[in-house]
Amino acid sequence: MKQEILKLSPHLTTSSVATLGHSSELDGSRLSPHFTLGEMTKTSVRAKNVPNAAQVENLRRLCRWLEMLRRRWNERYGEGDDPLIVNSAYRSAEVNRAVGGVPTSNHLTGCAADIRVCGLEQLIRYATILLDISDESKEDFDELLLERKGAVMWLHFAVRPSGNRRKVRMI
Repeated sequence: MKQEILKLSPHLTTSSVATLGHSSELDGSRLSPHFTLGEMTKTSVRAKNVPNAAQVENLRRLCRWLEMLRRRWNERYGEGDDPLIVNSAYRSAEVNRAVGGVPTSNHLTGCAADIRVCGLEQLIRYATILLDISDESKEDFDELLLERKGAVMWLHFAVRPSGNRRKVRMI
């Protein structure tokens, strides 16, 4: 199987464009049918946030899971084409430090995404769908964390190339 390598042009590695993350240049690079590189690297932190080729491959793997989640959500509960909104995925070391991420975060390798939810019910349903996908496919994930800070909730989901721990927690 031929592996596609995403090459970023030199102007995309400058801090100004990398910081924006949602720029048209990065958004044009599709990782999957519904997720772009720009979406998976966006940050409000003024720092370079451009993944290398291995990290992009990890983002592609992650996006395969997110596509399955999106499809199943829409089949069961959605309007048919509800988007899945990613708050944070890939983070450079500088971005990770700035947002208070742990030094061993799966975000650093492009293996994790924090997914926006509209309340506890959607959080639980997203988690259930991902557990079902894992069980049915016999593929493990690394982390499935139902997180909350004050009134804000999100789902942290991570899948590594290998050594997945199937860690499920409410935080």
